[in-house]
Amino acid sequence: MDSTTADDRSVQRRQLDEAIASEALLPAPELSADEVPKPMEAFLKRRRQPVAVAGVVENGLVRLLDPSVHLPERSRVIVVAAG
Repeated sequence: MDSTTADDRSVQRRQLDEAIASEALLPAPELSADEVPKPMEAFLKRRRQPVAVAGVVENGLVRLLDPSVHLPERSRVIVVAAG
């Protein structure tokens, strides 16, 4: 690995990193021959698909740009801001 920055890790951290890197890899899970791969969303607790919507922040409140989008009350959202 080519790196142009100096390695400023402590000796203990460097030894820990080396020990972790030298550990054996976990074996691949054993699947039956008729098993069909599933997307990660199939394993999530809730069966809802993530949704991305456009919005603007005005006075600390997020306003969605598409008026047809309605989120359930007390929905959890992730706000991504462009800097």
